[in-house]
This record gives sequence, structure tokens and C-alpha cells, in this order.
Amino acid sequence: MHRRRFIATAAGLAAAGMARPLRAANADPRVLRFVPQANLTSLDPIWTTAAVTTNHAYNIFDTLYGLDDDLQVQPQMAEGHRVSQDGLTWEVRLRDGLRWHDGEKVLARDCAASLERWSKRDTFGQSMAPRVAEWGAADDRTIRIRLHRPFSLMLEALAKSSSSIPFMMPERLARTDPFKQVTEMVGSGPFRFLPGEYVSGSRAVYARFEGYVPRQEPPQRTAGGKVAHFDRIEWHVMPDAATAAAALQAGEIDWWDQMHPDLAPLLQSNRKVKVAVNDPAGYIGMLRFNCLHPPFDNPAIRRAVLHAAKQEDYMRAVTGNDTELFRTCHSMWPCGTPYGVETTDPALKGPGDLDRAKAMLRDAGYKGERVVIINPTDMPTIGPFGLVTADLLQKLGMNVELVETDWGSVVQRRASRAPADQGGWSIFHTWWPSLSVYTPAINPTLRGGGEKGWFGWYENAAVEHMAEEWLNAPDVAARAAIAAKIQQESYEQAPIVPLGQFFMRTAYRTDLSGFLQGSAPYAWNVRRG
Repeated sequence: MHRRRFIATAAGLAAAGMARPLRAANADPRVLRFVPQANLTSLDPIWTTAAVTTNHAYNIFDTLYGLDDDLQVQPQMAEGHRVSQDGLTWEVRLRDGLRWHDGEKVLARDCAASLERWSKRDTFGQSMAPRVAEWGAADDRTIRIRLHRPFSLMLEALAKSSSSIPFMMPERLARTDPFKQVTEMVGSGPFRFLPGEYVSGSRAVYARFEGYVPRQEPPQRTAGGKVAHFDRIEWHVMPDAATAAAALQAGEIDWWDQMHPDLAPLLQSNRKVKVAVNDPAGYIGMLRFNCLHPPFDNPAIRRAVLHAAKQEDYMRAVTGNDTELFRTCHSMWPCGTPYGVETTDPALKGPGDLDRAKAMLRDAGYKGERVVIINPTDMPTIGPFGLVTADLLQKLGMNVELVETDWGSVVQRRASRAPADQGGWSIFHTWWPSLSVYTPAINPTLRGGGEKGWFGWYENAAVEHMAEEWLNAPDVAARAAIAAKIQQESYEQAPIVPLGQFFMRTAYRTDLSGFLQGSAPYAWNVRRG
């Protein structure tokens, strides 16, 4: 495989110190130099679910509520809340002293508009929106949410912490069409975005927001005191693994968000570098079909691919054959979470033999339509998935075109609903933090919202009805039963192919401390020393 030859060369270059992204190490201890997982091309965290955009947004924006290490909801921008006796009115009181980065006070109407915009793009928000009569404000510090009917999961929705987060923005930005990107990055979080220093493909820079008043509770995940210990955070985009590894060893950067798995032994041998797993819940790899256009508008063809896919091949490719970093997980819900029960039906879980999968394709009516796989070369935790799929589909006799670009280009192209031969796509791959897709309320990949849903635009009225039932279910047992039905339907309709569960390593200089548990590289609480 070309990847192996590349990594061998990269490791050698890094060990020799031959790849140097910066002219000299920055000795300023007040600056945190960080290498993100990919290039930052889209800045609006409501417009896209790209993890690199969410990570960028966590520096700038804050949320009304957060989650602690036990995944319990805690107030963040909120001082507290109260609910009317009939359950139809929620009032969230903002804590005192909140300001936007432009110096203006954070007002309740800003937050109401932010929630309304978020609710039009996020899966949880879309489930919640039909219940909402008004996103409003009782006064400058009190958000008032009036409902048509009670919604017991309100706080869980407001504290959502992975992919399409309900970040608060000034009203003038929050009134932007949710299907268009906002034009400014003005939040109320611990760091300010410096637009004059942003260069896509090169770097993004954030400065400590002196007007931010952190909570007094100890920080955990997205809750508690978000204390900025650095005056400045510099994101240096380094798609080349050798460059990033050499820079980290030389002390030219401080933190590499997602290190290449094949470089782990090299970095672990350096006493000034620490390699760690910061999210013990892991990540779920997946193949996503475009359900709008042939051939994958046909669920029988999607099932044939699901039947043929072998999770271990994908997991070994993305973890560098490190069996301690992955597990197969034949479930549509993440294993280790409440609904992550693996299917035992061999017709569903796969892998089936290729001859049977070929027969399934013929029976489904596959006519040689071109399959365009859009795949990133700069994401070692995603790129190998596309190579495995291209090889698999070619073995099945499908007409495959592998289009390899950077991740930013994949993110842009996957938003296109055009046919594959007109600039669209057929398949892309991605991963999700396990805790961002473990219930019907927050998992957009299984929901059947069609053109209002997640990229791929899978439409399934039965799943939408079951998700509504889940939201209204009276107890834990009833919700589990509904989740099992959604899993069965999802295996039969195959909007995705689950590729397994894996764990990512991050790497940083040993003079840093204060890292928090979670799927995002939270910059607050990290300090030197």
C-alpha cells in the first residue's frame, strides 16, 4: 500500500528532524502552538458538523449549559432556570457580566435568536423545534422558551456538546440564514478570533478575551470554569505527518491534536513528548451514502455494500494495525453506550462473502453507475477509510472513481446535492465521537429527515416517527425498545455502513498540563508547567 511507504518515509524524516514548519521555536511561554486535525475552511459551527470547525468554535463561543465528566448537565452561561407548572414555559436566567468580544452585553434576545438558528440545522434542535411556540426574552437577562407541549429533554438539548453545538452568538449574526455561513466570528467565550491573521490552509489565531469571567467551579468537559492560561493560541495547519512530528519533537509546536498512529512509537520514545487518549468513549467510523442519486438511492444496493464491508479492514487501516486502539462494533449505536447492542443477524452484520454481495448487487439492479468517493488525503483518521472502500467496491465490480482532496474540500463538496457527474458525490467517510451519536435525539446519520437532514439526505418517515416516540417515551425501557427498532430499520435501509469503534491519540509537550476529558481539544485549563 502506498500509505505504508509514505509513513515509513515520514517517520524517517521526522526522526532525522528534516521537516521544519517554523523557522525557529517560539520561546514565548504565553503562546500555545497547536496543530489541528485538518485545515480550517469553514468557520461557522452551525452551518457544518465538521469537527475541526466545532473545535475552532469552542475557543470563541460559549453555551448556556455544559456537561461534566459524568455527562451531567451543568449551567455555563446560565445562572439557572425555572419551568412553569404546566411545563410549557422555560425561563433561563443569564449570569451577570457576560459580554461579547465586541464589548456589547450578552442579551437574552441574542441567545433566543442563536437557539432558533441552531434548531434549524441540528438533529436534536429539529426534533425540539415543532414543540416550540416562541424563542423569546422576558427581559435582558432572561431567555423565555414557550412550548406547545412539554419537553423533558430541554436541558440535554441546550447542553449538547458534540457536533452542531448550540453556541451563543450576537443577534445580528444569529439572524443569518442557517443554510448560509455567518460572516463574523464574535462570541463570548474565553478567546477572541483574530480574522486578520486567519489564512485558510496555513493558520488561525486566537487571543485571550480579557472580558471573559469564568465560572468558579472546577472545569470538566464543557462545564465549570473556562480559564484561559495563554494569551494567544496559534493553529498551524500541517497536513504532512512528518512535518508535525518533527515540529513537536523540536519544540516548535506544543500540541498535535490527532497524531498519526504509525508515528506513536517514535513520539513515545521522546521524553519531552506525551502521547495520550483524551476521549475514552472513542469514535465511530462510518461510510455515508448519498441517498438522492443512483446508485445509492436504492437501499438494496446500499445493503450489498454493508454486507460486504469488513470492519477489521477499516479499523486496522486507520489505527496502523494497533489492536489496542479499536474494536469491531456491529451496531448502529456506539458500543459501550446504552443502546449499543450488536446485531446477531448474519444477514445484517456482515461481512458476507464477496460472491454473495455481487449477487445482491445484480439482484438490486446495479447497472454500472459511476460511484464517486470523495476522500481526504490530509486526515489520517479518515483517509484510509476511502482507500479500503474503493478497493472493496472495485472487487464487487462497481464503477469507482476515488477523488482525493483535502478535508476542507470534502466538507464543501459533501454539501452539494448535484449528481456525481455534475460535481456531487456518492460516498464519503467520517467519524463521530461516540457520545455525539448515541441516542435518536442527537444522531443525524440514522434520522430520516430527507432534504432537511444530514448530508446524504436519507429520507425515512418511519424512523422520524420512532424518533418522536423516543422523545415522548415514558421510561428508560421504552426508549431502549424504540432504539432497537431504529437499529433494525437502519440495518435494512442502510443509510450508513458502521466501520467500527476506535480511539485517537493526541500528542503534546510534557511541559503542558491541565488537559480535559472529551472529544474536542479544549484549550481552556491547559497551562504550561
